[in-house]
Amino acid sequence: MGKPGKPKKVLLFIGTLFNDEEYYFKAKEILESIFGEILFESAKMQWNYSNYYSDELGSPIQRRFIFFKNLISEEDLAEIKIKTNEIEDSLSLEGKRKINLDPGYLGLAKIVLATTKDYSHRIYLKKGIYAEVTLIFKNSSFQPHINTYRDYASEEYIKLFNLARTLYKELIKKEN
Repeated sequence: MGKPGKPKKVLLFIGTLFNDEEYYFKAKEILESIFGEILFESAKMQWNYSNYYSDELGSPIQRRFIFFKNLISEEDLAEIKIKTNEIEDSLSLEGKRKINLDPGYLGLAKIVLATTKDYSHRIYLKKGIYAEVTLIFKNSSFQPHINTYRDYASEEYIKLFNLARTLYKELIKKEN
């Protein structure tokens, strides 16, 4: 019989979508004040995978990822999603978000995203928040699966997350 253990320490990241870079920098400052020092952030990338956010954010939409140096517990993801929703609301203008903040975490074996939307492959955490395994690590790289968002399945994102995994391994060594 297996025995329950402590949740792992994982690397927090937040995927951002925005049209106006001013809101990215405002959100980044708030996020850093809450979650601590930034380990690294991705370059700005064009995000043209759907029109889902265009009415609210405007276009063209840009994507950046922020990875945080302070490791979190896996169990913190729901509360972090609630906090990022509050930040989105605080930066909204006339009822429309100016930035989309999607938290997730990276572990050695997987990347998990938080969401408020239920679906067949998502697991309920708490307080209206679900989690989904978005990428899995096998054969020396992160790999998409059937429900992975197209952008997360891209070579560009997978390279980024593989780099983040290498940095995460270094952080784990320092903690131990």
